[in-house]
Order: sequence, then C-alpha cells, then structure tokens
Amino acid sequence: MAGRRVALKAVDWMAFAERVPNHQKSMFNALKTRSDAIAAKLNSLPESPVTIDWSFYRSAVAKAGMVDEFEKKFKALKIPEPVDTQTSAISAQEVEANKSALAYIEASKARIAEYNKELEKLKNMIPFDQMTIEDLNEAFPETKLDKVKYPYWPHKPISDL
Repeated sequence: MAGRRVALKAVDWMAFAERVPNHQKSMFNALKTRSDAIAAKLNSLPESPVTIDWSFYRSAVAKAGMVDEFEKKFKALKIPEPVDTQTSAISAQEVEANKSALAYIEASKARIAEYNKELEKLKNMIPFDQMTIEDLNEAFPETKLDKVKYPYWPHKPISDL
C-alpha cells in the first residue's frame, strides 16, 4: 500500500500516550485522529498510479496530434520527492537529549546517595526531646551561635536571619 512506502517509522501510540500529561490528552487525541485519517487516506490509494489508455483518447479526441503531445509531456513529467532535511537534526537532538538525561540520572543517583547518608544520620541521632544544646549544635552545626564574633542577640549577622 501507499502508506508503507511513505512511512519510515511506525508510531507506538501506546508508549506515546503513557508520556502525555493529562492536560495535553485532548491535543494528543487530535493528533492521533489526524494521523489515523491521513494513514487511512494513504492506504486507500493504489500502490502505483492508474495507467492511462492513450489509444482510447486518440480515438475519442478529434484534434490529431493533441493526445500524442499530452502523452509525450506526461511521460516527461517527473515529480520530485521532497528531500528529508530534518532527520539528521532530530537525531542530533536525540543524542544530545540522551546525554543530558544520562547526566541527570547520574546526578540524581549521587543526590540519592547523599540523602540516604543524611537520612541514616537523622535516624541514628539522639531524639530531640533528649538533646542538650551541645548535642543540637553537634548534630546541626548551623544552629551554633557565635557569641564571640556577634556578642549581641541574635548572635548572627542580620543578613542571615
């Protein structure tokens, strides 16, 4: 069918639908409907164009040579197929997106490991109701007040408040 020669890749609509956010489902459905309509139209067309019966037209047309002229022009007619100029750019974007996705995954794994260490630290510390101020300052150094550098309350620079 005509659709097989035109389509380079089949679209996996189920996988596509899983990645579409809820607020864009209507746009996705419109795209799928339009794509299906175009595919149905392409599939309804014959694989090769219908051949023209030039002998019938020679007998039916009164003006001599007119059909021969049309036949010669028709056979000389070459319709160019559009050149694909975007696939290479899209492939380059895909490679770049895959690289950034892998970098994000690696950074996420590092953050997860860091957060797991912090979570383990929080699980193993003394409960807050049993802590002294010294225990709190040891567990959370950012809570320690510098009374020597800032002798007046709140013992921190005002910009940090």
